[in-house]
Amino acid sequence: MNRFKPDLTDADVTPRHIYMNRRRFMRATGTVVGGSLIAACRMPEETAEPESVEQAAPPAQDAAPASNPEPAPANPAVVKDYASLTDELGDPLNSFHDISNYNNYYEFTVDKQRVAGLAKDYPTSPWTVEVGGLVDKPGTYTLADWDRFPQEERIYRLRCVEAWSMVIPWTGFPLRMLLDEIQPQSNAKYVAFQTVFDPERMPGQRGGYNWPYTEGLRLDEAENDLAMLVTGLYGDPLPMQNGAPIRLIVPWKYGFKSIKSIVKIDLVEEQPTSLWMSAAPNEYGFYSNVNPNVNHPRWSQARERRIGENGRRETLFLNGYEDQVGYLYEGMDLKANY
Repeated sequence: MNRFKPDLTDADVTPRHIYMNRRRFMRATGTVVGGSLIAACRMPEETAEPESVEQAAPPAQDAAPASNPEPAPANPAVVKDYASLTDELGDPLNSFHDISNYNNYYEFTVDKQRVAGLAKDYPTSPWTVEVGGLVDKPGTYTLADWDRFPQEERIYRLRCVEAWSMVIPWTGFPLRMLLDEIQPQSNAKYVAFQTVFDPERMPGQRGGYNWPYTEGLRLDEAENDLAMLVTGLYGDPLPMQNGAPIRLIVPWKYGFKSIKSIVKIDLVEEQPTSLWMSAAPNEYGFYSNVNPNVNHPRWSQARERRIGENGRRETLFLNGYEDQVGYLYEGMDLKANY
């Protein structure tokens, strides 16, 4: 199995006080309130709310996050430590303000800059995740159960299918650790994920798409060490709008594959159909790997806008993670298997 081997320097090591506070952090996730179920990183469709579509824009014109002043940090030392960190390519982190205030979250609205306010009161405690299907040890996991898995902080790039990107410090654990615990059976070939369905409190789920939000990975993709179940951001529990209380991160795929606010994980034999595959199969395939050589039918994927930067940069094949995950697609036609 391929393992995550970032090219980091001493400056990138998580500060000791953050590492030693891991258990305090995880206990905090048991009391945090909020929720985030986003159809992450998707362009608005004609079926979306008209007033929201009017505020949204195609990738080349997408508005930057609002320049509201960031609140004073509770622990300035933590912010100072993060300010010196980069990803393995040397790119700095996006600010906490940008990451937590520029979100796709179709269950509430298609307007990225309204998500944080609209999602802030959605409860995520108590929260359970049902894990089953073709496994020997199915179970129901509570917030406290995730503390059994060693938490670590990783800096990943997030590339949205809309052609914008961020660099984000997540806290969580490799998905393979959960898979090892539940013991997939020999006929399990895929991992299917599902978010909560709550149209009473999530007006976006009252129509438009085949809710609840669903996603999937091939089993060997899910077992790659880069695929993470994430419970934190910037050393604290996930904000509501970023996927609280637990989400998936698959950094070599477009952001909508990284399903948020998970309530169900099943091991299955047949390839699952995701929400966006169901909504627009000609635009969104099962793999959805970041690939500058395969354009979206309505825009180019060759370049991207890094939030906080002027201009655009070249998009990297597999979002720059080819060394870690390229072997998964040897011999595959990635234009046919988009």
